[in-house]
Amino acid sequence: MKVVEKHKDGAGPMQGDLRRFDLRRLVALVTKESYQALRDPSTLLIAFVLPVVLLLLFAYAVSLDAKDVRVGVVLESPGAAAQELAAAFSGTRFLDVHFAHDRREVAEQLVSGALRGYVVIPQDFEQRLAQRGSEPLVQIVTDGSYPNTANYVENYARGVVQTWRAGLDVAAPAQSVVLEPRYWFNPELESRRALIPGAIAIVMTIIGTMLTALVVAREWERGTMEAVLSTPASVAEILIGKLLPYFVLGMLSTLGAAALAVFVFGVPMRGSLAALLLLSAVFMVPALGQGLLISSLARNQFLAAQIALFTGFLPAFMLSGFLYEIDAMPAPIRAITRAVPARYFVDSLKTVFLAGDIWAVFLPNLAAMAAIGAVFFIIAKRATRKNLE
Repeated sequence: MKVVEKHKDGAGPMQGDLRRFDLRRLVALVTKESYQALRDPSTLLIAFVLPVVLLLLFAYAVSLDAKDVRVGVVLESPGAAAQELAAAFSGTRFLDVHFAHDRREVAEQLVSGALRGYVVIPQDFEQRLAQRGSEPLVQIVTDGSYPNTANYVENYARGVVQTWRAGLDVAAPAQSVVLEPRYWFNPELESRRALIPGAIAIVMTIIGTMLTALVVAREWERGTMEAVLSTPASVAEILIGKLLPYFVLGMLSTLGAAALAVFVFGVPMRGSLAALLLLSAVFMVPALGQGLLISSLARNQFLAAQIALFTGFLPAFMLSGFLYEIDAMPAPIRAITRAVPARYFVDSLKTVFLAGDIWAVFLPNLAAMAAIGAVFFIIAKRATRKNLE
């Protein structure tokens, strides 16, 4: 069927074929793009090697657990009770205790960073213990330049002293109310179990956004994209043919990362594989759409990589709840996070790994990711059509 168009300058009609969606052309474009991806070592490195490296880093190099924190215990009192309290500090596996008899020794180590805090058991410790008054038994000094570690040292040192002192009061009546804390979903409180699912979201962001932006921008650089646009293929066929191979690469990478998380790093997967694949497939929509939009606006690889880094990777890393709690952010930043697809994906991944298939959490996140992806694809399609014209 022919369609009649007019030149913009009004010189006369121009006849051309109306482009219709053709499945055979789409299969040919997907096959061509798949061969190109398989022949590109950088694509395979980003899709299969980089996820392994990132998961290893987040599993072993990055940890939010406070273990073996270096603290000093200054034993100024020679009494038996003071010796027992010092032994209580050395008996915990969460503190790496260094003993001293003069607080000036540990004070210097605290300033140099060798210690994160120290506890002083004073000379009159036995007298304070016998008085049973409000006067503190020990002095706790922490390094405030590391606030989280300082709070941990203070709270744990208080806990050691309180537990030790409670053991002395054997004749005290039993408490009528006993508090027993219970931690759901992550009873061991291992940060690895929360970091690894979030790391999978970072990996998917890199594969979907950065890889797509680089590959398509490289074709603009080489001039092969113009050749593809001049073919009878429609804009939809070109976009699907470009993105479908990288969608498959992203899903394969997700399966590999999930297998590493479960069988190598010991992260439980209490949800179903079908839920994981559905969440990953929907997240790939905004990731691929953002990468395609970047490549349409920036037609060289360097600029595309920089834009993908600042608009894709960094927001996913900083504003998704992967490392930093969204509720603790200022209100304007919390509003910005609603436009970051990784926010919804990280929340869903932590749920499917640690809690199970909770569709009350999944469905709003799936809707948000699909909506953001639709916006990216609409803008990218218009930009590509403009380039075609």
